[in-house]
Amino acid sequence: MDYPDRLSLAQTPTPLQPLDRLRQKIGGPRIWLKRDDLTGSTLSGNKVRKLEFIAAMAIEQGYDALITCGGIQSNHCRATALVAAQLGLDCHLILRGTPANDEPAEGNQLLDDISGCTISYHPPREYFQSLQDIFSAVADRYAASGGKALAIPTGGSDGHGVWGYVSACDELKSDFQQHSIQPRLVVTASGSGGTQAGLTLGSVLHNLGAEVLGIAVCDNEQYFLDKVRDDIEDWCDKYPAHAQQHNIDTDDLAARIRVNDHYVGEGYGLAGQSVIDTVRLLARTEGVVFDPVYSGKAFDGLLQEIAAGRLDDHSDIVFIHTGGVFGLFSYKEQLSTSVS
Repeated sequence: MDYPDRLSLAQTPTPLQPLDRLRQKIGGPRIWLKRDDLTGSTLSGNKVRKLEFIAAMAIEQGYDALITCGGIQSNHCRATALVAAQLGLDCHLILRGTPANDEPAEGNQLLDDISGCTISYHPPREYFQSLQDIFSAVADRYAASGGKALAIPTGGSDGHGVWGYVSACDELKSDFQQHSIQPRLVVTASGSGGTQAGLTLGSVLHNLGAEVLGIAVCDNEQYFLDKVRDDIEDWCDKYPAHAQQHNIDTDDLAARIRVNDHYVGEGYGLAGQSVIDTVRLLARTEGVVFDPVYSGKAFDGLLQEIAAGRLDDHSDIVFIHTGGVFGLFSYKEQLSTSVS
C-alpha cells in the first residue's frame, strides 16, 4: 500500500502471541495478544504508531513545536514529549488536573517532567470548557516568538493518526499468515477512538477478514460510533487520493463500527476490583502487564464476554495490547492491597 511519509520511531513488527496458559485456566476461545506494548521503551504503546505519521507530517510542513493534551497520566502526552525531544522539537503539554503538591511525580508525569517539555496544568472544569482556547493561546505564544506549533488532538486521534493502525493491519495480516489463523474478531480498548478508527479502516484496506470491536473505557457507545466515524472521515478529507483509490465508502465503514460500552464502570481512569484482578491474573499466568485504564479494563471486559458465552462461536480472538505500563504506578495502592 502507498503510505504517506512516516518516521521510524516504533519497534515493529510487534509479536502476536497466544495466551495458552490463560486459556488453560479459563477456557473459551484462544486469545492472541498483539504486543504493541513492545513498540519501544519510553516510546511504548499504540501512540507511537500514530506519531510516526503525525511527526513526519509536522517536520515536512515546517513545524518546530508540538502541542497536545490529556490527563496527568496520559500515555499519548508522554510519548509526544519524548518524540519531540528525540526530534529536536519543542513540546507543550496541556494536562487535565492539578498534581498534589506533597507527592513526587510518578509514572507518565515523571517522564513528562524529565523530557524537558513545557507543561501547563488545568483543573478539569477549565480543561473541558476551554481546551480549544488553551490550544490557541499556546500556539499564539509560539507564533509570537517566530515558531510554528502543531496542535495534536487527544490521543493523536485524527486523520493523520489513523495511519498508525491502518499500517498495523498490514502487519496483522502477515501475523495471521505466519500463524495459519483467521480470526474473525480484533478487540481494542477505545479511549480517544483513533486506534479503533485505524483498525476499522485498515481491516477493509488490507482485507483482514476480521470485525473490529472497541471496548469503551470511557463515554458511551454513541460517542464512539460518532468519534470513530469522524476520524475516518477526517482521513478521507486529508487524504482524498487514497480514499478515491480504494473506493472508501464512509457509510459502509460506519456500519462496521462496533462498540461495547458495558465495562466503563465508574468512569475513565476508575478501575473496579474486577479490572485489578484481571491485571493480576495476566501478570501471574502469562507474565504480561496491563494498565487498569485502557488494556486492563478492556481485557477484563473481553473476559466477561467470554465467561458469559457470547463469544463461543469464535476459535481465535486477537486483542491489541496498547501499552500504558507507566500509568500502572498510580494504582499502586489498589494493586498492593487487592486480594486474589
